[in-house]
Amino acid sequence: MTFFRSRWVERPGHVEELEPAALPAGFRAAGVAAGLKEKGLDVGLLVSDEPDTTSAARFTTNARVGAPVAVSREASLDRLRAVVANSGGSNTGDGERGLETARASQALAAELLGLAPDQVGLASTGVIGAELPRDRLLEGVRGAAVALGPDAAGLCEAILTTDRTPKRACVDVRLPSGHVRVAAQAKGAGMISPRFATMFCFLETDAALRPETADLLTGVCVKRSFDRISVDGQLSTSDTVFVLASGASGVAVEPETPEELALGEAMDAVMRQLAVDIVADGEGAARVARVIVRGDADGVEPVARAVANSPLVKTALHGADPNFGRILQAAGMAYAVSGNGLPFNVDLDIQGERVVSGGTAAVEFGGSDWRGLEEAVRAPEVEYVLTLPGEGGETEVFFSDLGHDYVTINAEYTT
Repeated sequence: MTFFRSRWVERPGHVEELEPAALPAGFRAAGVAAGLKEKGLDVGLLVSDEPDTTSAARFTTNARVGAPVAVSREASLDRLRAVVANSGGSNTGDGERGLETARASQALAAELLGLAPDQVGLASTGVIGAELPRDRLLEGVRGAAVALGPDAAGLCEAILTTDRTPKRACVDVRLPSGHVRVAAQAKGAGMISPRFATMFCFLETDAALRPETADLLTGVCVKRSFDRISVDGQLSTSDTVFVLASGASGVAVEPETPEELALGEAMDAVMRQLAVDIVADGEGAARVARVIVRGDADGVEPVARAVANSPLVKTALHGADPNFGRILQAAGMAYAVSGNGLPFNVDLDIQGERVVSGGTAAVEFGGSDWRGLEEAVRAPEVEYVLTLPGEGGETEVFFSDLGHDYVTINAEYTT
């Protein structure tokens, strides 16, 4: 299946898709079953064999974070060489014992790989508040270190929780000075909100980057991808993005060069498609929407988030109901706080058709235009464009619908 398949993500012309589980030069990965979950792989390891590897990272903005996030924040985030990741437990809320477990896995991976502990990043996902079994985790780290190989298939499986499918990509990127690879592995399906999700993304490239270049590109691309998604409006304790650049291709990417622009475009496209994939895999989701909001610079962001997180909008999306009143209600709720006193005279387009003009309905319920609109919103991807009074602002949020399966999955998550 083609990786770049969303109508909202364009494959750059200098990017070609490769085997999705492949890795760039200089990287190895593995996934093993350590018994953290009842079945399946649950401990993964990613490593760069290149001593001059550079890196960057982004984490959740939740005030409550898991021990892996807290320990990773103390690492040397500009020179990471390895990542230990697990599913089957988020190691959140376990106090000092949880921190000790995180540090023990970091230290063991460093010892096995010949690295300093602060060159190892951590990522854990699963139930919040339960103990993450330390002995099983460490045995998994040992097993993964032995199993390291040239593809990321095992790693991709080891980080899954309620995901229906792995999320991964590897692409060839043609730069002016040569070819490099970019690969990424991601997970996420529930507890997804703008400003990150219950999500991981590990992105690797064999381009040679300065630490500041890796950090710049990571920040820009995350803001346009994982910062722009919502499944249920819940901000996770464990969100983590690691970007590692091995330099093994021998192609250097210097700041403010055509190489930097071209590599950034490739990273951006990969991350945006993975972000849409996370939303599409939202627990019980049937379709994905994008809301674009334009207008007053202070109003667009809260309005877009309010629409994307509205249970009423999301359930209407699930039922293929073009009920624009729900969209205006959610938008108006946020605009009342951020609208600078301007009248709420808005325009709304659904799937390219104007349904509200200047705050007044432009289509008649039950008419022929309405029936056409009902057919249009049955598509797997639905777009809303909301134009507010004022100018100077524009933003977007990708979000999933909300259906019966979401309730079932989360009502039975720990029982």
